Amino acid sequence: MFCEQCEQTASGNGCHQWGACGKSPEVNAVQDLLMYCLRSIAPIALKAYELGIPNRELDRFTCESIFSTMTNVNFNPKRFSDSTKEALHFRETLKQAVENHTSIQWPEICSYQPNFEESLAEQGQQFALDLIQKASGNIDIYSLQLTTIYGLKGLASYTFHAYELGQEDEKIYQFIYEALASLDRQDLDLNAWVSLALKVGEMNLRAMELLDAGHTGHYGHPTPTTVPLNHRQGKAILVSGHDIKQLEALLQQTAETGITVYTHGELLPAHGYPVLKQKYPQLYGHFGTAWQNQTKDFAKFPGAIVVTTNCLMPPHETYDQKLFTIGPVGYPGLNYLPSDENGTPDFTPVIQKALELPGFSDDETPREVKTGFAHNAVLNVADHVIEAVKQGKIRHFFLVGGCDGAKPGRSYYTEFVEKVPEDCVVLTLACGKFRFFDQQLGEIGNIPRLMDVGQCNDAYSAIQIALGLAKAFDIGVNELPLSMILSWYEQKAVAVLLTLLYLGIQDIRLGPTLPAFISPNVFKLLSETYHLKPISTPDEDLAACLA
Repeated sequence: MFCEQCEQTASGNGCHQWGACGKSPEVNAVQDLLMYCLRSIAPIALKAYELGIPNRELDRFTCESIFSTMTNVNFNPKRFSDSTKEALHFRETLKQAVENHTSIQWPEICSYQPNFEESLAEQGQQFALDLIQKASGNIDIYSLQLTTIYGLKGLASYTFHAYELGQEDEKIYQFIYEALASLDRQDLDLNAWVSLALKVGEMNLRAMELLDAGHTGHYGHPTPTTVPLNHRQGKAILVSGHDIKQLEALLQQTAETGITVYTHGELLPAHGYPVLKQKYPQLYGHFGTAWQNQTKDFAKFPGAIVVTTNCLMPPHETYDQKLFTIGPVGYPGLNYLPSDENGTPDFTPVIQKALELPGFSDDETPREVKTGFAHNAVLNVADHVIEAVKQGKIRHFFLVGGCDGAKPGRSYYTEFVEKVPEDCVVLTLACGKFRFFDQQLGEIGNIPRLMDVGQCNDAYSAIQIALGLAKAFDIGVNELPLSMILSWYEQKAVAVLLTLLYLGIQDIRLGPTLPAFISPNVFKLLSETYHLKPISTPDEDLAACLA
């Protein structure tokens, strides 16, 4: 196997024996096979768009399939085998529809057919290094090909969540096919690949905008909300991942059951949405921290657990019987809940398991954090923020967030926030916040010094806050007293980084390590163009940001 799509890749170079995420060589190979089959669809889908042949079901399938190959989403080879069969069925059906309209000579890849009577893993192994061959050994073009495809995975995930909430843009689907088709072109030079990677960032901005519209349209704009970190007595269900639509579906089905629902990981910001707070009193608090601690958190939780999206860790036998997955998430032997035609699972088995399990026997000593500082909430008090800056009460803003992970070096972010001067404000988002989310940093006037903007996709909110403040100050966003200190782990973070670069954001500090798939020359290019730099030490980086 060969995989270097996440930050924890072995030795910082790539996983060859077994994935650091827990992915087996078999799963890696069938994921590569599925991605190759999706590439074989792309030229046909583009021609179908040109001819005006509708293929929205395929568009959505493509996004969910790409999403399923992201780090820590799905470890089940049977699911990838089924998806590959479905992809080929879509391809041949659409190919026939196109050929009914016009005569066309398809690229060779459009006829690729795996043998389902033989090992798909063995067949998939040939695609592990397929792109380096397409790049004719040019390591910099190969680096940008990987950057593009990993960014596409993040883009596909946000597009998946947006269409769940009824928000779609045909241009995104078309671009995904264009990018997939480009992976088989050998006429693109370095500049063309840089442009394509930045186009991923542009489309990802649109996908995050759609997802924001979906969330706020259904659940209202987040408002600053106090969230209990303590449990209360009674039966319990824990929901992890990112999918707020599926969280609501569970809340609807647990009404009148007496079961308390807790969030885990990136679902903490769900508590900030007014509709969820008002309609579902059983949505009570947050349990645990980031994804890499779930083996500890899930083992301690005395109720049923649902994982809606990444990140799923290979489960321990101490809790696997009370763990359920939905949507693109899967693991061999785990309980999987399929969705109906409306995309909603039947959570009855989860509810039954929660009622069987003991739940919490007492009320824990109260502890709490705040969330809900999304763009609408922050920009509504922009005049107070601006006045505080003009009066010298706020010297600097730091956006410290991104993915968390288990690899050493992430204590940097905790130490950084702890050392931020008292006249500075910290915005945070995504699961990286769990390194410091319960810090009591106090306020500057009535402005909290630590504000949780939301999930990783709420990078859109952070961008809108920055753009809104820049407009209010009548300066460029890079002239703001704002520094971005980002952590990354998986491919959503790649997509978000490409969005920030597309917007021309300068001086981003990235860690805990640089992506293995970014070649030295490509990083030099990004560094020279955008002043992208690796983190160093909290003291050095703070001094540089405040200079």
